[in-house]
Amino acid sequence: PNAVKRIDEMGCELGNHSYDHANLGTADAAKVQSQLSRMDKEIKKLTGKVPELIRPPYGSIGNNLKNYAKRPLILWSIDTLDWKTRNAESVYQSVMGQVKDGDIILMHDAYLSTANASKRIIPELKKRGYQLVTVSELARYKKVTLRAGQKYFKM
Repeated sequence: PNAVKRIDEMGCELGNHSYDHANLGTADAAKVQSQLSRMDKEIKKLTGKVPELIRPPYGSIGNNLKNYAKRPLILWSIDTLDWKTRNAESVYQSVMGQVKDGDIILMHDAYLSTANASKRIIPELKKRGYQLVTVSELARYKKVTLRAGQKYFKM
């Protein structure tokens, strides 16, 4: 709860990632609805807002999720594999070796190696002229209308 409140207070964008990291791509309709509604309620209780985006665990999207999400489905164009390597240099190289304007970068806040990589990545991206923004801001800047049930990897 404290992390969610802090994320919101910092002005970051909170999305629904399911209640307990369920594979929503293979879930039946009832499970999809339960996972999303339970998480929406928790986030609303903490922030007063319902998330406008969904980032499905594992990037797994099936017809039930598309039909019941009622929100855009956010994926990524760069997967740092930080959860797998747990290596700051590897995470840094995976971003800096391929980043382009409009990319969505997948990273996880659970690993110290990712935090350490971010301390190098963020200043380097800024030095190269990139601006770090939320997904919704990126869509606005790129004049992309985010649509419910649609997948977005980059903009």
